[in-house]
Parts: sequence; C-alpha cells; structure tokens
Amino acid sequence: MFPIIPANSVAASAGNSEGIFGFGGTAGWTAVTSLVSNAGVISSDVAGVGTAREALAACEYGGDKGIFGYGTIAGVDKSITNLVSNTGVVATDTAGVGTARRYSAACGYGEDKGIFGYGYPETAVTNLVSNAGVVATDTAGVGTTRQAPAACEYGDDKGIFGFGLSGGSTRIAITNLVSNAGVVATDTAGVGTTRAFIAACGYGEDKGIFGYGLSASNVSMTNLVSNAGVVSSDVTGVGTARRSLAATQYDGDKGIFGYGTISGDTAISNLVSNAGVVASDVAGVGIARRYVGACSFN
Repeated sequence: MFPIIPANSVAASAGNSEGIFGFGGTAGWTAVTSLVSNAGVISSDVAGVGTAREALAACEYGGDKGIFGYGTIAGVDKSITNLVSNTGVVATDTAGVGTARRYSAACGYGEDKGIFGYGYPETAVTNLVSNAGVVATDTAGVGTTRQAPAACEYGDDKGIFGFGLSGGSTRIAITNLVSNAGVVATDTAGVGTTRAFIAACGYGEDKGIFGYGLSASNVSMTNLVSNAGVVSSDVTGVGTARRSLAATQYDGDKGIFGYGTISGDTAISNLVSNAGVVASDVAGVGIARRYVGACSFN
C-alpha cells in the first residue's frame, strides 16, 4: 500500500526542484530575476518586480516558496521583503520588519520556515519567517556580530550561518547552527579559510556547502557541511574565484553558485552535484551582477 500523506505536509528531504537568482548591483541596482530549471539551467532575465537593490538575502519557506529580504540602495538600508510563489513569480514589496540592513544571510529551517540573520551595520539579530512568509520582529542576536556571512540548510530541518566579516575588516570562519525551532546556537570554532562575501546552499537532500568568497583575494574553495552540521576543511576550488555571489539548491538534491564579482561583475555559474562536487564554469546568462540573492521554490 502507498503511504497516506496529509495534504499540508512538507516533504523537506525531497527539496525544491527549481531556483531563482534575483536583484543585485550592476552599473546601478536591479530587481531582475533569473530562474533555474530542475536541470540547473539558468533562464534569461525576467523583468524585475519590487525595489531594485543589492546586498540582500533569500531563503525558502512554506515548503515550496521563497522570500527575498533586506538589502541596500544608494547607501540606504532596507528591511522590505518580496515573496516568491511556487511558480517563481516575485511579488511587490512587503513593508519591512526588523532592523534594516545589508550583507545579511538567510536559510530555511523546520522544514517550512526561514530565518534572516546578521548583516551590516554589524549585528547578530535574526528574523524568523513563518510558513506563510511573514517576517517576525528582531530576535536578540546570538554569536559574533558580523556582516557578509552565508547560510544554508542541513539535516533536513536545520540551518547554519557561517563565515563573514567582524569588526569591519576581520574575516572569520566561525559558524552558528540553527535548530529546527529557529534557535541560533553560540559560536562554533571556524573550520577552513576565513573569508566573507561567500555563498552557501543545500545539496544531497540533507547536507550543505559554503563556497567562494573574499579572503586576502577572491577564492573558489568550498567547505562541505555534513547532515550533523559539521563543516569540513577546505576543498580545492573549481571554477573562477569570485566574491559577492549567491547559491541555491535545485532538482531536490543539487546546488548552483552564480553571479558575483571577479575584477568586474559576472553571470557565470557552477553546478554542485548531489555528492557536493562543484563543476567548472558555465557561461553566464543574463545581466552580470553582484550582491544577488538566491533561493529555491517549487
């Protein structure tokens, strides 16, 4: 007999099959988005909806939807959000909740919820996202205040924030685990090369990967996250070293890094297999841009 699955249940381990990159900095700022198919192919640009901005974050919620939030435009930090439907359609601005900031990170937790955390002005505050896409007021920060970290899911229903800049210029590799109730844990000693302006996403249904970023210079190494939230030592980089990029899962168990800055902005991408292996560069599609956000849906 087939198992009976309640209509409102969320099969977290199956992941989402598509992804979306959105917003970012170009010669100015943009709100364009680019969809990622279940084969990891990035589409041409989709006209932007909502306030154009850069240095924002994004995560999944509700099992099959996403949310972009926070960011900056012309030096003015924002807390506005934009919901993403389960067909990849971005909604108009939702009034901001919580501390306006840039260079934050976000990930899913609890199978159908999300969390935004950290950012500039340097803080450790977090904001939970309900399974209906509603952002909560600030939760007091836990761990080292920092900007430009990354975050991803692991273990089906948990999350992890890692790396970033603290004190304005000190690159760190510390991590903070997020429970399946959205509670952020104290610092875990860093593993791997200290860096900031990196990206992270899930892969393999219950694992995660941090990659690329800025150390003394742009780098391309990655660090895998086990299904217990343990970060591995550096894995030799594949593809073009760059910073200020984003990443998302796709096809349920794979990932993709995309966009960012080399010496100038780029739109290249790198696929991640369900074993956490990063592939060589794929030619860029759409507007080359930096400080983008990305999440999965559907």
